[in-house]
Amino acid sequence: MLQDKVIIVTGATSGIGWGIAQEVYRQGSKLVLHGRSLKEAEAAVEKLGKRAFPVEGDLTDETVLDALVPAAVEAFGKLDGLVNNAAVMTRDDVEHTTRDLHDEIMAINCRAPLFLSQSAIKQFLRQGSEGAIVNIGSINAYCGQNNTLTYSMAKGALQTMTRNLGDALGPQRIRVNQLNVGWTDTENEDRIQKLQGMGADWREQIPPVFAPSGQLLQPHNIAAHAVFWLSDLSAPVNGQVYEVEQYPVIGRNKINVAERASNA
Repeated sequence: MLQDKVIIVTGATSGIGWGIAQEVYRQGSKLVLHGRSLKEAEAAVEKLGKRAFPVEGDLTDETVLDALVPAAVEAFGKLDGLVNNAAVMTRDDVEHTTRDLHDEIMAINCRAPLFLSQSAIKQFLRQGSEGAIVNIGSINAYCGQNNTLTYSMAKGALQTMTRNLGDALGPQRIRVNQLNVGWTDTENEDRIQKLQGMGADWREQIPPVFAPSGQLLQPHNIAAHAVFWLSDLSAPVNGQVYEVEQYPVIGRNKINVAERASNA
């Protein structure tokens, strides 16, 4: 579906980003694989092959934001798509959040996608070509848990940005869509659960109400949807927020979830 397209994936050395990077590459694209560590990015590229190119950098750094799209063009001559996946999911609530933590989460989860998108859009227009941006959001964008305050705020802002850009850029055939992803089993999620006191078997303790299929979403599940929205198969749909979740968000509420969980 992505044969000969040039795609950037941020935060692509682990978790959902690595799942997307693998599937994007498998679908025939030339891949610019971003990670915070050059060593990790190079190791990921080595697993993929010659159509992948590693870049490193902290997305809170202006020079990294400015350099990522030019690096893709220098490596492969053009740009066709961008996946804004890189994110931090530090837990915080209204009592314990800090200004520094808020600024860090917003910078990576919201500000970086905006200015990377700006850079990608300029490149699409210079090329006189269509382009696709896929933002990896979260089901938390709608409200979030009480301990995901700033993360949920950032994903809510990303959701609004997606709709705004999709509406603005349709006449230029530049598409911006978002995946609001549900609870996904990643290395980082495993780390967070254990930091919160859960045992090594925490996956086996998840009530079926949160994972009707019997397990959490896996990175490759998200990757399949990302590839579709990057591909021409999803055109001309634009400015959409698509829920990648195991259950319908509408119709669920805390009382019902609690009752079903207690009866599981």
